[in-house]
Amino acid sequence: MSKISIIIPCYYNEGNIPSLTAKLIDNEKGFPEGTEVEYVFVDDGSKDQTYQRLFDFHLQYPDRVKVIKLAGNVGSHNAVLAGMHYATGDCCCMIAADLQDPPELIPRLFSHWQNGVKLVIANRSDREEGFFKKLFASFYHKMMKRYALKNIPENGFDVVLFDKQLQHEVVKISEKNSSQTYLFAWLQFDYVTISYTRLKREIGKSRWTLSKKIKLFIDAFVSFSFFPIRLITVLGIGLGLISFIYGIAIIFARLSGFIEVKGWAALMAVILLLSSFQMIALGIIGEYVWRTLDASRNRPNFVVDEAVGMKPNEKPLNS
Repeated sequence: MSKISIIIPCYYNEGNIPSLTAKLIDNEKGFPEGTEVEYVFVDDGSKDQTYQRLFDFHLQYPDRVKVIKLAGNVGSHNAVLAGMHYATGDCCCMIAADLQDPPELIPRLFSHWQNGVKLVIANRSDREEGFFKKLFASFYHKMMKRYALKNIPENGFDVVLFDKQLQHEVVKISEKNSSQTYLFAWLQFDYVTISYTRLKREIGKSRWTLSKKIKLFIDAFVSFSFFPIRLITVLGIGLGLISFIYGIAIIFARLSGFIEVKGWAALMAVILLLSSFQMIALGIIGEYVWRTLDASRNRPNFVVDEAVGMKPNEKPLNS
């Protein structure tokens, strides 16, 4: 008999919880007979009634539902990492609470795991979202695939089912300011994909703001790619060669009497160009340095305020 742990990060999802939990229970019909299903909900610092709704669900199924309440909001990826610490299944699946990724995907992913595949990815073939959201998502995933992780599927993914072995590896790494989904791809395990259409959100309002999207993009890009640093090097060499050639040309022209002592506008243009490049370069290097500093502090990715549903003598991973 196999056991699957379904990890669900929740942030201001009080309106979604009743529909979500009903669909999850109904969705159990899609698993093979004898499959044990464990739900690990992580309340990521919500200030509404999300935790109470989750606790009510735990009271209905006390032996199968765990609710992890974090002390504050740490982001969905760290919330998933917290859930991994408490998941006890032979495999785990991470899925959002907003029902944009249908729970019906999970039994399909699980069937591949039963056939021996340790990593199964639900790949988005389309999104029922606005133009700008699609544009940002497309840009993000294309950049990640081209310059960071070439082995990831097209169009990105959020729903992932992974074996216990991968769970332990990611928990052991416990990387800061990163993307847990892309970390699975970084492990280089072979995987299979199934395609689906990401649905439009019907209940509640997304808290996934533009600033959080930009932070995720920077975090993921810096975590898995050295391209920005390499780009600075290449541009620096290029600008250095251009400046050297331009300087030789200016000296030659001045000695030959082709120009007079003027050129304030040209001088300012060169200074502004080089100065802006230096500031951008310092900013990119600063992103890497700050993340190195953050990692060296060894502060936890999350702090658990309360955990319910733990069995006697059961401890979280790496505790």
